[in-house]
Amino acid sequence: MTSNAKGLSMGILLALAAALGGLGCDDGEEKNKSCTTVGASDGCAEGQVCAEVTGGDPRCYAPLLLRGQVLDASDDSPIEGARVQAADENGAAVGTAAVSDADGRFELQVPAARDGDGKPASGEYSLRAQAAGYEPFPSAIRPALPIAASGASAPEGDGGWVLEGATTTILLLPLHDAGQGLGSIAGAVLGEQPAGVLVIAEGGPAPSPYGFSAADGSYVIYNVPAGEYTVRGYAAGVQLEPAGATLATGQALTGVDLAASTRPLSTVNGTVNIVETSGLTSVVLAVESTFLESAARGEVPPGLRAPPPGTPPNLNGNFSIEGVPDGRYVVLAAFENDGLARDPDLSIAGTQILHIELPPATGTVLDIPDNFKVNEALAVVSPGGPGAAIPDPVATATPDLVWGDDSGEDSYELYVYDAYGDLVWSKLDVARVTGSPNVTVAYAGPALEAGMVYQFRVRAIKDGGPIAQSEDLMGIFTYQPQGG
Repeated sequence: MTSNAKGLSMGILLALAAALGGLGCDDGEEKNKSCTTVGASDGCAEGQVCAEVTGGDPRCYAPLLLRGQVLDASDDSPIEGARVQAADENGAAVGTAAVSDADGRFELQVPAARDGDGKPASGEYSLRAQAAGYEPFPSAIRPALPIAASGASAPEGDGGWVLEGATTTILLLPLHDAGQGLGSIAGAVLGEQPAGVLVIAEGGPAPSPYGFSAADGSYVIYNVPAGEYTVRGYAAGVQLEPAGATLATGQALTGVDLAASTRPLSTVNGTVNIVETSGLTSVVLAVESTFLESAARGEVPPGLRAPPPGTPPNLNGNFSIEGVPDGRYVVLAAFENDGLARDPDLSIAGTQILHIELPPATGTVLDIPDNFKVNEALAVVSPGGPGAAIPDPVATATPDLVWGDDSGEDSYELYVYDAYGDLVWSKLDVARVTGSPNVTVAYAGPALEAGMVYQFRVRAIKDGGPIAQSEDLMGIFTYQPQGG
């Protein structure tokens, strides 16, 4: 072979190598190669992350990104400086945390198992957000919708797989007082399980302000009035030492860390009794300092549920919740859309809302002596009935509130709450109906606020006392006037 031919052949080989390198390498580094530490970028090509592979060993792929926007629910204006986190289906924090920019936009990187081509194949997330001057999201009647990793769009160039859409747009409700004079408390959850802990500043006006720790353990509690606080952390399997905090007016206090504690965790045992109907339910522990007695709802720390998070309701009898940290809790049965609700007849044992304190006086096991009485819930039809959007949008300022007629009532009591837990309107003398499967009452309270989330709740009354009520998480709607 002549020198010219050799040179030509070498040039072809070099060009081919360069072409192949451009497809599979980055500066000479192999892409999509095997790796060991899931979630880390160490050992991967630039712009890639180590990810689980369904049916195979971990490999390096483009990251999965959650992109969205944080808006003011009252006028859809962007919110700058909101802290946004992602949680998995069990409520545990995953991935990175982000702070929204001037346009309210944010980007989070979250883990996801991949198929053989690197496409996100499994994983489900929900979003949390907090900001100065706004109510935290989600809340009991403003649940975060699930976001499936499998719906991610393909990366552009070397960019990440992207999840973006209606479920990644977060609407925050302004505080009643716009947050004037309020400060914040920040720090970190230390120990082996720092992520996804419910962190509460207790000791001030109820309900107490709270936040959640991110994957790295960092947390921020916004909208805290000046005063003396005890900061506590709550999550299943996590026991933390409380920390004291003194906050001046408008102060942004930092360095309030929660160290791991050697105190043992507790177990709560009890029994659910489903009466006069069939079905299966669940039990959760809400932290007492966040509980609104009037609306019967509060914040539930990740994991404090029987059966465990991610498992459909399956209780009709004994239950047990293990790994409960010290604190005061409210025990709530049927606190989800399972067709059941707490029996509201307080003249019967086992129907009162139960408050407990852990650890118990002796040992680490608390046996609740009374059964929880649960019966069939009054059926909510609209707005916020089965299959409706959460919250269900209504365009009229006087929506019809519709529920299924009960068979044995004398009358009904109707209550409408806003997302702050405040009672907006009530009608306590709704007459029973005959000849119709449903009861319909037009809202006649104070003017509804555009963008506000509401919930209507109903109790059936017989012989002067309640005998049934609607579900805790149904009847949720938002007022969205046409053209608004």
